[in-house]
Amino acid sequence: MNKLAIFAVAVFLGVVGFLVLSNQGSSRPATSDIDFSLRPTGAIPTLAQDGQTTPAQITPVEVPQVTTATIKTSKGDITVELYPQEAPGTVTNFAQKATANYYNNLTFHRVEDWVVQGGDPKGNGTGGGNIPTELNEKPFVRGSLGIARAGDINVSNDSQFFFTKNDASHLNNQYTNFGIVTEGMDVVDKMAIGDKILSVTVE
Repeated sequence: MNKLAIFAVAVFLGVVGFLVLSNQGSSRPATSDIDFSLRPTGAIPTLAQDGQTTPAQITPVEVPQVTTATIKTSKGDITVELYPQEAPGTVTNFAQKATANYYNNLTFHRVEDWVVQGGDPKGNGTGGGNIPTELNEKPFVRGSLGIARAGDINVSNDSQFFFTKNDASHLNNQYTNFGIVTEGMDVVDKMAIGDKILSVTVE
């Protein structure tokens, strides 16, 4: 085979190789086809969250030592048994905020026949940041203490909490359940919109 023929074969093989590699590359989606943004899916009517677009970061959390919280309100005191084993991140966040006096003088902005919700720094159900949801097997019964969230089941509000005034099984495995009222359910029952959280202490 002469040099011209060898050169022609080499060029041909090079072109074929280039086309094969090009076709393999085209099977991967272009960057413009991938959407990495977190799109709000709309607030669930049950419990609101402010729709922030930054997803909560999940980090390992040690089980906190606190097991009890006392929520002093303008209507009286509410004592709660916390669930540090079932919701360690949520209990830790709640305890840190309580210790920092975060909840002092915030209000209960939502009161309905089945739920009382408060702890929003804006006072209207739109405030607060993000925290990972911690689903567990604790059922939502009368006196359960939960955390609000919006459309993404994996992301909960880091400040708004709620009490259920009766059985609320529709919240089971949908919201973080991190405690239950042991004393002061009568205070929960008589709560009205605008009533204040005077302080929260944990031990």
